Amino acid sequence: MIKCPNCGTFNTDRDQCSECNSPLNERKKKHETRKEKVKSELIEQVIYEKENPNLPERLKRHKYAVVRAFGWILFSVIWVVSAIVSAFVWFVTMVAAG
Repeated sequence: MIKCPNCGTFNTDRDQCSECNSPLNERKKKHETRKEKVKSELIEQVIYEKENPNLPERLKRHKYAVVRAFGWILFSVIWVVSAIVSAFVWFVTMVAAG
């Protein structure tokens, strides 16, 4: 059942209203178009992130071993600092909760 936005008549499985002949599936077409646009934007974002990795990822894949080692060290430092900050935030939250 689709309600006509023009006259308010309920129609079943029709592309046009039985009373005023106005199109009923414009919302459906807009929804599908918006859905495809969001999907394509997400695909483009994933492709961009895959083609343009962040600094530690680029350093970890460098052709020189010294630069690769520095990339792994930087990556490890980021993880350790994140773990410490997360533990600190958890502790502060628990103290504040009582």
